[in-house]
Amino acid sequence: MRDIPKLRLLTFSTLYPSSSRPRHGIFVETRLTQLVSTGHVEAEVVAPVPWFPFRGRRFGVYADMANTPREEMRHGLRVHHPRYIAIPKIGSRVHPSTLAWAAKRRIEGLIEQGLTFDAIDAHYFYPDGVAAASLARHFSRPFVVTARGSDINLIAHLDGPRRMILQAARQAHAVIAVSRALADAMIRLGIDPKRIAVLRNGVDCSTFALQERAAARSELCIGHSRVLLSVGNLVQEKGHDLLITALGRLPDACLIIVGGGPERTRLLALARRLELADRVQILEPMPQRRLAALYSAADVLLLASSREGWPNVLLESMACGTPVVATDVGGVREIVSTPSVGEVVSDRSIDSMVAAVKRLLSRTSDRYLIRQYAEQFSWDAISRGQLEIFQTLRAARA
Repeated sequence: MRDIPKLRLLTFSTLYPSSSRPRHGIFVETRLTQLVSTGHVEAEVVAPVPWFPFRGRRFGVYADMANTPREEMRHGLRVHHPRYIAIPKIGSRVHPSTLAWAAKRRIEGLIEQGLTFDAIDAHYFYPDGVAAASLARHFSRPFVVTARGSDINLIAHLDGPRRMILQAARQAHAVIAVSRALADAMIRLGIDPKRIAVLRNGVDCSTFALQERAAARSELCIGHSRVLLSVGNLVQEKGHDLLITALGRLPDACLIIVGGGPERTRLLALARRLELADRVQILEPMPQRRLAALYSAADVLLLASSREGWPNVLLESMACGTPVVATDVGGVREIVSTPSVGEVVSDRSIDSMVAAVKRLLSRTSDRYLIRQYAEQFSWDAISRGQLEIFQTLRAARA
């Protein structure tokens, strides 16, 4: 029996890490590298970034975009970062067009160099999925698009983007949702349920693993008896301000926040105003192995978001044996489905978060049981589901 040739994918997304933004969209990169590791797929990545003229550090995330290399190798995959015009807010309706135009030029150059691909693997519905639909038409290739969360829960409620999202969904060979809750939101939006596959994100249980808590705290120089942790971008919807305020009613605890973003100054000012500055730390985004040590050092991982798709920080924390408290958004209840691993807060309030944290801290959590629970979310099943979709796509095209 002859060998089946590898699937050749062109992964396309603005949510993809780079050497200048190593944590940006890491969930897309992890899913792809896990798929490639099956040995049945090879991939090339086109991950456009908005054009910005200045590289000085004072320009923050915009400087990171400007400093992104045009091409780089990441985990054995070649990644291309063409520039596209993205005008914040006022230009959002034309972003699919400018994104597709920039990507099209780069892909045409790669084809001239010998690139071939069976399908486009797009992530995030707007503008990426809409641009991918245009690229699929131009290059006469099928495409699959994965919805991630705010693309459906927020952007799709705007009239113009909603129409373009629905049109792209009709053109796609398949549409992937990272949680059942997100799939239900897509159905309510008007996407055909028969075209939707639910493939949740997994967790890398080798990187995120049990470490002895006291040793982890010693390594990280953490002296408090109770350590609360929140991991996520410093933006309003992540609710870090709610957690800082809640800390005032948890006198024996400290709060460590890991993330970067525009809210940093305001959050530090809030901690000072509430006289909690000595118990609040805000750390820059860090490599996953260092983050794993921080999960292990914590007593509880907190997620106070107002919206999410599939928050992988919960699984990462559980894989390190640390229980969680999270607001009831997106796929949270699909992740935290048993009281032994944490609590889901129905109403996003300070009172509810404080009460849930106190309940968790008052009992002894079985770290090994929590780790065992997380292990059922390995990448194997997700990669098999992706392979099935893309192999069906190739067979249909043939």
